[in-house]
Amino acid sequence: MKGAFRGTTSGYHTMPASIRAALGPTNTGKTHYALTRMMAHASGIIGFPLRLLARENYERLVQAKGEHAVALITGEEKIVPPRARWFSCTVEAMPLDRQAEFVAVDEIQLAADPDRGHIFTDRLLHARGTVETLFLGAETIRPLLQKLVPGVEIDIRTRLSSLVSTGYTKLSRLPPRSAIVAFSVGEVYALAEVIRRRRGGCAVIMGQLSPRTRNAQVELYQNREVDYLVATDAIGMGLNMDVDHVALAQLSKFDGTAPRPLYPQEIAQIAGRAGRGMKDGTFGTTADCQPMSASLVEAVEQHRFDPIKRLYWRNHELDFTNPHALFDSLMQPPPSRALTAGRVASDVTTLGSLILDPDIREAARGRRATALLWEVCQIPDFRKLGDDSHTRLCGRLFLHILKEGAVPDSWLDGHIRGLARTDGDIDTLMHRLSGVRVCSYVAARTEWSRHSARWQERAREVEDLLSDALHERLTSRFVDRRATTLLRRLNPDNPDRKLLSAVTAEGAVIVEGHNIGRIRGFTLEADPATSGPDQQLVLKAGRRALHQEIPRRIRLLQDAPDTAFSLDVETGTLLWDGFPIARLKQGESYLSPAIRLLPGEFADTHQRDAVEGRLHRYMQALLNRELKPLYHADANEQDSPALRGILHRLREDGGITTALPTDRSLPHPLQRRLWRTGIDVGRFAIFHRALMRPRALEFLTLLTNLQTGNSLLPAPPGRVSLPWTLVQGLPGWLQAGQTGVRLDIAERCIADLEQLVARHDCQAPPSLASRLGVKNDRLPAILKALGIAHRPPDDADRRRYGPPAPLMLLSDRRTRARPRRRPARDSKTSVFIRPDSPFAGLAVLREKARS
Repeated sequence: MKGAFRGTTSGYHTMPASIRAALGPTNTGKTHYALTRMMAHASGIIGFPLRLLARENYERLVQAKGEHAVALITGEEKIVPPRARWFSCTVEAMPLDRQAEFVAVDEIQLAADPDRGHIFTDRLLHARGTVETLFLGAETIRPLLQKLVPGVEIDIRTRLSSLVSTGYTKLSRLPPRSAIVAFSVGEVYALAEVIRRRRGGCAVIMGQLSPRTRNAQVELYQNREVDYLVATDAIGMGLNMDVDHVALAQLSKFDGTAPRPLYPQEIAQIAGRAGRGMKDGTFGTTADCQPMSASLVEAVEQHRFDPIKRLYWRNHELDFTNPHALFDSLMQPPPSRALTAGRVASDVTTLGSLILDPDIREAARGRRATALLWEVCQIPDFRKLGDDSHTRLCGRLFLHILKEGAVPDSWLDGHIRGLARTDGDIDTLMHRLSGVRVCSYVAARTEWSRHSARWQERAREVEDLLSDALHERLTSRFVDRRATTLLRRLNPDNPDRKLLSAVTAEGAVIVEGHNIGRIRGFTLEADPATSGPDQQLVLKAGRRALHQEIPRRIRLLQDAPDTAFSLDVETGTLLWDGFPIARLKQGESYLSPAIRLLPGEFADTHQRDAVEGRLHRYMQALLNRELKPLYHADANEQDSPALRGILHRLREDGGITTALPTDRSLPHPLQRRLWRTGIDVGRFAIFHRALMRPRALEFLTLLTNLQTGNSLLPAPPGRVSLPWTLVQGLPGWLQAGQTGVRLDIAERCIADLEQLVARHDCQAPPSLASRLGVKNDRLPAILKALGIAHRPPDDADRRRYGPPAPLMLLSDRRTRARPRRRPARDSKTSVFIRPDSPFAGLAVLREKARS
C-alpha cells in the first residue's frame, strides 16, 4: 500500500493520530456527520456499501463543493476531475493508493457479511486518513472494533426519534407513507401489484436498479405521487426517505446458500428507515408474514442486540508470482481468532476456473500477467446467469488486454450497441442494465481501453436510456395515477375534498382530469381497464361527480316522448335513447307487468319513483298500442253477461283462452258480434285474430315469460308450424302430435274441413298440407291429433292398376245430432293456457267430470 495506507508485515496498521467510530442505530445522523467532517478537511475519501448511496452522496457533495472538487468512483462509474479533493466511493472502489486527510467507511458492521465482509474488514484494518479516520455502523461491532483497532475512540449515538412496533397490519390497511419490504424480486412484484390494485400504486426500490431509475422511483414517492413503497432490504442501507411505517412481508431470506431467519439487527436496520429526523416511526409485519415475537419487538425497539463475534477476512498481501501462487495466497487462513474466512467470492471462483484453462495458464506467466488476470477476475458478475458465461467473458478480456494492450473497441461497441434497446418487459430491461454495468466496469478501467472516456460516456448514455425505460415500465405496471389522485381526494382526512368533475355530451365522466367511465342511462359504468378494488374506487369518485347530473337526466326522461323509449321483447329490458334502464317483472296481472329499475346512481327513492312512474306510462301506452284489439273489444262489448264473461277470461289470459262447451253453444248473434270484434270461438280456444300476428305474439310471449318465470323465445315470424319442442309453452300455438300448429291456422282449417264433410266423405284438399305448413306424409298424424275423422291413403301396390287411394276425410253424419265432444285431455292435441289462470282450474274440473 502507498501513502496513508501502508501496512505492516503483521497485516495491521500503525495507529494514526485519530481513529474514531460513530456507532448507533439508524436515524442518528451518522452519514451527515461523516460528510460534514470530511468537508472540514482539505481532502477526504468516504466508502459506502451501495453504488446508489455513493451516487446520492456524491450529488450532495457536488452541491456543497462543486463538480470540479468532487469525485465519484464505483465499479461502473468513474468521475474524477483533475483537482478533485473529496471522493464518494463504493467500499470496493476506494482508491487505496491515494493520500487523504480524512477517510471514512459507512456500515462497517458489514464486515460480518459472509459474502462482502472481507472487503469491509480490509478497510477496517488498513484504510487510514492522514489526520482522521472514521468508521460508521451499528453498535454490534463495538467489541471487535476495540479489539482489532486498539485505541479507537467510540462515539455511541442515540436515535433521534423513537421506533415502535404496531404488530401485524393487513396490506389493505397499511397507512400512507409506508414501505413494504420483501427479499426476492418475485415477492416485490407480487406485493407491488397488490398495492396497485388496492391503494392506487407504489414506487419500487431494488438493489439491481440503476441510480437513475432508483432516483426516479424515489422521486415518485417523495413527491407524493404515490403513498407506498415496495422494496428489498436495499432500503436498509442509508436510503433516507419520508417513511412513517415499515412493514416486513417476510421474516426470512435466502442468503446465497440457504433460507434463514432474519437476525434482529437486520430487522432493526430495515425497520429503522421509518421516521426521519425528530419524527417517530413504526414498524410491523404484513401480507402473509406472522407477527414478530415479543422478545424480537423489544430488541428492535430498545436497540439491544448480541455483539458480532467474528469478522470475515481475506488476505490482501497477495503473491503474483503465478496464478497458482496467487490462488494459494487468497486461501491463507486468518491471522486472528476474531477473523474468519468467508464464502469463496465470485472473483476467487473465476480465478480457479480460469487456471484450469490451458490457454490462460500459458498466457499468465510472470507477475504482470498474473496481476492483470486477478484484476480481470474481479469484474463483478452483475448478470448472475448461473452458468460459465462470466468466466468465459473474463478469459476473453484477459487475453485481449494481455496480447493487444487494451480491450478492442469493436468488443465494447458491439456489446453496448446490442444492449441499447428499450423493448421488452421489466426483467428484460434489468438484464440489459446488468450487461451495461459490465461494459461500464470495463470502460471505467482507463488502463484497459484506449478510448476509455468515450466508452464510459457511451455506456452511461445507454444506461440512462434503459433506466428511463425501466422507470416507465415500473410506473406503468405498478402505479395507477388516476387511482392515487382519487384516493387522495376521497380521503376523509383531506380538508379539500371537492372534486372537479364533468359529464360530456357523450356521457363520459371526467373527474380531476381522469376519464372515470361512462354514464349509460342512470348506470355508471367504470372504465373497462379497471377491475377489482380499483373499480370500486373509480365508481366512488364517479358517483360524487353525478350529484348534479342524475337530477338533470331524470328531468330529461320525464319530458321525453314515447319515441325515446323502446322495449326488448326477448329480455323485457326497457331502454331510453338506446341505453337499458329497467326490466319488466311479474306484476299484479297478465297485462300489468311491474318495472324493476336497473342499478343506478339515484340519490333517494323519490328519484327512483319519478323514473318508474314515467316508464309505467310508457308501458301502458305500448300495451294499448300493441294489444289494441284486446282493449278495444273489452271496452265495446259490455252489454251482454255472456260476452262479458268471455271477454274477462280473454283479458285475464292475454287474448287466448280455452273454449268451454258453453262457449260453443252461444247464440248465433252473439257469436257474430264476437267475430265482428275480431274474436274467434274455435274448437279448442277463443282468441283474437289480430293477436296471432308475429309482433303481437312476441309481446304475448314476453308477458307469458313474466308470469310463468320461463325464458321462452318467440317463434320465428312467418311460420305456421314447427316441431312442438320449439313452441311448447308459447301462446298462440296448438299441439298436434309432435307438431305445433299456429292456433288461428289450425282452427280455420278445422272449420273448413268440417264444412267439407258436413254431408259426405270427401278427398282431402290438395292444399291442406301447404295450409298447415307440413309435408303430406305428416297429415294423417296431425288430423288424428286434431280429432278429424279420416282414412289414410293406401300405399301403392304394383299388383294393382290405377292410382293409390287418396287421403279421405270422413263425414260425421251419424254423430252430428249429438253434441260434439272435445278430444280427451290425454290426447296429443292441446293449446297452451297459463297454469295460473283461474280458468285452467275450471278446465281440469271439467275433464275430471267427463272421465
